[in-house]
Amino acid sequence: MNRRQVLVGGGAALAIGGTAAAYFATGNLASSAHYDADMARLRTLLPNPARTFDLVRYATLAPNGHNTQPWRFQVGENLIRIRPDLARRTPIVDPDNHHLFVSLGCAAENLSLAAAARGCAGAIRFDPAHGGSVAFMSAPSQAVTSALFDAIPRRQSTRADYDGRQVSAASLRTLAEVGSSPDVNLVLITDRSRMDHVRDLVVAGNDAQMTDPSFLRELKSWLRFNPDAARRTGDGLYSVASGTPALPNWLGPHAFDMFVTARSENDKYARQIRSSSGIAIFVAMREDPAHWVAVGQACQRFALQATALGLKHAFINQPVEVARLRPELAALSGLPGRRPDIVMRFGYGPTLPYSPRRPVTTVVVP
Repeated sequence: MNRRQVLVGGGAALAIGGTAAAYFATGNLASSAHYDADMARLRTLLPNPARTFDLVRYATLAPNGHNTQPWRFQVGENLIRIRPDLARRTPIVDPDNHHLFVSLGCAAENLSLAAAARGCAGAIRFDPAHGGSVAFMSAPSQAVTSALFDAIPRRQSTRADYDGRQVSAASLRTLAEVGSSPDVNLVLITDRSRMDHVRDLVVAGNDAQMTDPSFLRELKSWLRFNPDAARRTGDGLYSVASGTPALPNWLGPHAFDMFVTARSENDKYARQIRSSSGIAIFVAMREDPAHWVAVGQACQRFALQATALGLKHAFINQPVEVARLRPELAALSGLPGRRPDIVMRFGYGPTLPYSPRRPVTTVVVP
């Protein structure tokens, strides 16, 4: 559940910057406006009473690795089943489908909150049959809205510098409470020495990934360099959502190859972690898909609560994606011998453009 951004610098950036300006002058401003309008419609408040498709729409606003949206929804009477879409897995960065099942848990948490708000509260259950799925069983109930539900349309993985302000002790307690469960430990790190240790692990993991040709090929296949590409596919890593300029399709991959290096990315991550207020590490009690789904539910509650408190967050998962770094991260978390699952930084920062999502009609299957 990482994000990367195209960095443009130096003399060649002037040429690319000029090309970007020309691109905007020849109609990309209109494309950006259409994209922003699409995202605004996608994130409008849930109608009341809501249709089942509206519940699925809220579920799809969950975070997921490389924004592949690796889910399919089967809708029945009082039942919505979320199945993994293995055609959208990322086998290089996520060889055991860990992130995929975490993503399903994030979607299930959104679904549960939205269903409660429409008066159909229910329970989430992992079903290991047929490759594993998440079943949400609901029944009529009193409608219950919450700050977490209200935050669903506003939540985003904000891949930007934050302002470094401290988070109050009361807010940290609230985050710790919603982000923990019997199946998942949440470790909050706010002291600078331990944050610097996490930073070093992130940089080491990023070094390993950015020098791996297979990782780069997989990453590039999910990059969307302009609003037209993002609208056409409805998925992938939209570069403008990371605060970088839109580029035409023919130029974007070349700019990536020229300017996105291990060193530039390391500098970016180090700077962004320095600007953050704290780091959250989620660690499941066991290492299996059912617990990975539980991690997704926990980290989504954390992200929604952070949003409700006016905080931003972003994933920095390199130390869990590069297996050799996990033991050191587990020891730093005070949970030696366990597998860390998700790492997020949080703090006060700007709102950036939202990432695309596919239409609900394309993710609901018989």
